[in-house]
Amino acid sequence: MKSTAVIICAAGAGTRFGGDRKKPFIEVSGRAAFLRSIEFFSDRDEVKQILLAISPDDEELVTVKWGAMLGFHGVKLCFGGRERFETVANALEKIGDEIDLIAVHDAVRCCLTNEWVDAVFAKAAETGAAILACPVVATLKQAQDGNIVNTVRRDNLYEAQTPQVFEAALLRRAYANLKRLDRAAVTDDAQLVEALGRPVAIVETDHSNLKITRKNDVPVAEAIIKSRPKPKPDGPIGPYFEAQW
Repeated sequence: MKSTAVIICAAGAGTRFGGDRKKPFIEVSGRAAFLRSIEFFSDRDEVKQILLAISPDDEELVTVKWGAMLGFHGVKLCFGGRERFETVANALEKIGDEIDLIAVHDAVRCCLTNEWVDAVFAKAAETGAAILACPVVATLKQAQDGNIVNTVRRDNLYEAQTPQVFEAALLRRAYANLKRLDRAAVTDDAQLVEALGRPVAIVETDHSNLKITRKNDVPVAEAIIKSRPKPKPDGPIGPYFEAQW
C-alpha cells in the first residue's frame, strides 16, 4: 500500500455558478460539497495527508464554519491561486517527502464512489499515473462564429474526471516543466504529465461522477447521492443516522 496525499481544489472563483456562495461551500443534501469530497479520502489507511486548497478570501469562512470538522478529518488548509495549476503547485510544496502518490480532486466532484477511488488508486500504484474518466456519449460539434464547422468523431474520446493520481516525483516533475508550456491551454494535471511523454491510464466511470458547475447541477448531484446505497454502520445506529444522508 503506497502512502498517498490528496489535494482538494477549492480555490476557484466559480464565476459560472453565480450567487453569493462559492461552489465548494454549497450544501448538497445537507453537507457542503467539499466536505462530501473529503470524506471519500479521510478514512483510507493509505491517505497520510489531505490538503484543502482555498482562496485566502475564504479562510475566515472555512475556519469558523468548518474548522472543527476539518480538524476531525485531519485536513490542513493551504492557499490556492487564480488558476488551477497555481493551486496545485502551491499545495505540492506542503506535501511530505515520504509520500508515494499524490491525488488531485475537484472539491465540487462530490458524487464519487469508494469503488472508483479504490480502482484509480490501484491503477496509479501500478502504472504511476491514472485518472477517472467516462466515455463521451454526446454528439460533439465544432463551431466557429456560431456555425457548425465539423462534427467530431467520439470514438475513443473520454471526459476527464477526478481524482487524478500520480507518483509524487512524476507530478512534481510535470509541474517543474510547466514553464515550458502554454499555461492558458492547461486544464488538468494529466495534461502536464502527458507533456512529459508519460502515458496516463484511464479508469472508466460514468457521468454520475458529476462536477458541480452551475446551480442546476446541485439537484442532480443530490439525486445521484440519494440513489446510491447507504453505507451500513458497524454498530448500533442513532436516530439521526438517516438524516446525514
